[in-house]
Amino acid sequence: MSDDSPQKKSPSYRLPATDTDFLMRDELRAIRFALEYAKAELLLRDWGIRSTIIVFGGARMPSPERVEAARAAKSQDLARLERQVVYYNAAREFARIASERGGALSPHDRKRDNVIATGGGPGIMEAANRGAFEAGAPSIGFNIALPHEQEPNRYSTPALTFQFHYFAMRKMHFAMRANALVVFPGGFGTLDELFEMLTLVQTRKAPVVPVVLFGEDYWRRVIDFQALVEEGMADQADLELFEFADDAEHAWRILQSRGLDAHTQPDK
Repeated sequence: MSDDSPQKKSPSYRLPATDTDFLMRDELRAIRFALEYAKAELLLRDWGIRSTIIVFGGARMPSPERVEAARAAKSQDLARLERQVVYYNAAREFARIASERGGALSPHDRKRDNVIATGGGPGIMEAANRGAFEAGAPSIGFNIALPHEQEPNRYSTPALTFQFHYFAMRKMHFAMRANALVVFPGGFGTLDELFEMLTLVQTRKAPVVPVVLFGEDYWRRVIDFQALVEEGMADQADLELFEFADDAEHAWRILQSRGLDAHTQPDK
């Protein structure tokens, strides 16, 4: 039979695995969800990524290059950008320190620990991937498809740069290997990610891992944590799930003092 026959040209004749129209049907959502889990899981295993340090923070944080461009253009936003670039530089330095000292550079039995993982986009995410890149270590970018497409930054390891459609699956991959969490100032997305992880730890749906909020003044202005306790919405012990830091070395020392390596998963 000719390849141009109506039978062979019919969509029903395509192999299911190659039929994207079929795979995108509403009824196949569970299959697509499973594929998003499996693809990232298998590729991370191929690279021997056993544990991660998650770095969250605002996508709008400016890089030094953006500040320089704003300075040259005499932008009216220059003062704000100069204030915020401090966080970009700190995230970059922290990721370099963590990559050099945490195990990402020196795999043990072909397993890498404490690999930097971000949301893969600009701002603080770029800064953390950049710091790992400058240390010569791999780093992960868990990107998400959005109405206004998020572009991956240039510093995440290409083979560890993923794109998710489902926020839930992306969050699951963030949580699965997390040995620690460092959260820099950010907006709605950063707050969502922070409280998602704190809730998992608080309810023991995830192991208790070190959590650092970087920029104490910012976080205390944005969130009145003590008010949650005073209103009976949280326990005082819940506020001990995290600590504040204002420089990269201090953030690293907090992770170490809270047993950074204690939650490395054994080989299976």
